[in-house]
Amino acid sequence: MRLAIFGWLVLGAVLLCAAPFAAKAQNVGIVQSDVLVLDPDRLFKETLFGQRLNSEYLKQREQLSALNDQRSADLEAEEQALTDLRAQKTPEEFRDLADAFDTKVQQIRRDSDRAVRDLELSRERAPGIFMRAVQPVLIELMRDAGGAVVMDVRTVLLRSDVIDITDVAIARIDLRIGSGPAGTSSGDDQQ
Repeated sequence: MRLAIFGWLVLGAVLLCAAPFAAKAQNVGIVQSDVLVLDPDRLFKETLFGQRLNSEYLKQREQLSALNDQRSADLEAEEQALTDLRAQKTPEEFRDLADAFDTKVQQIRRDSDRAVRDLELSRERAPGIFMRAVQPVLIELMRDAGGAVVMDVRTVLLRSDVIDITDVAIARIDLRIGSGPAGTSSGDDQQ
């Protein structure tokens, strides 16, 4: 009887001690290391979410370029019409029309410059928005790997490729976040 109780106690102790190893064994394919590295550029470029943010930026840039081209064509036509009116107007009337046209052109130029700045600002903010959204996935991955720190691969001079978790991170982000949280965008549509 004592031998049976002792046997159960030993078995319980072995199972208790083996639990941490079993937990690590569940993370097959994930390196176990205190120090891990990650390529944030690849993460942004290769995840569905990063690709969506980049695609939105490119679409907005195309729309802004088309809008600027249309405005330019409209202004050229208006300038030509104004030039054609010159012979029919007194110098004072023409000067007033030319000044109004110049004011309009300057305002359109300011609006266009502001839209370009806003679009570029949204492009610059996109990686930060991305990293905040994927941070919970990266923290979970770090914990699964037994990591204490995840470093940017660009800041590491020498390393073993085995501690690079970028591929696993891309797969997990795509699985958990997909193309990104609803309402997350690199910026508002530019006009």
